[in-house]
Amino acid sequence: MSSVVIGLFGDQEGAEQAVRDLKEEGFDQEISLITKEENEGQENMESEVVALEEQDLSEGTVTGGVIGGVAGLLAGAGALLIPGIGPVIAAGPLASTLAGIVTGGIAGGLVDYGVPEERGEYYEEQVRQGNMLLTLKSTDDNVNEAASILRANGAEDVETHSSK
Repeated sequence: MSSVVIGLFGDQEGAEQAVRDLKEEGFDQEISLITKEENEGQENMESEVVALEEQDLSEGTVTGGVIGGVAGLLAGAGALLIPGIGPVIAAGPLASTLAGIVTGGIAGGLVDYGVPEERGEYYEEQVRQGNMLLTLKSTDDNVNEAASILRANGAEDVETHSSK
């Protein structure tokens, strides 16, 4: 069986180091990161999302340095507009899940990962408030190691859930 490990980061530096440490331990395929793109107004939001979509995010060149080095560490980074949250930048497998269920938002994507709806809504609110959400799918044998790596790098609200 597999599980999903979730944690919140208040700073980009801790999230970047957690991704590096996870990849070093062999967790490189299933790491996802979501963060809110801060904008001054709707016009800026739309132009920045278009600019983000035109960039090669796998090279880590994100407008405004939102994810900065993290986008370079994770494949599949892209910009999404999520109702009720606004523009977010998502990288990893959860990014493609979110792209397919934008009406369900982040909470809906997490529910698809096996996270209870109430907890998914909590994590969505935390992203809305500016925190970075890191998720990782892992075998049950490795979840404690993954959770420890997140905590060691400053993650808060670290939880593990059986994935679907």
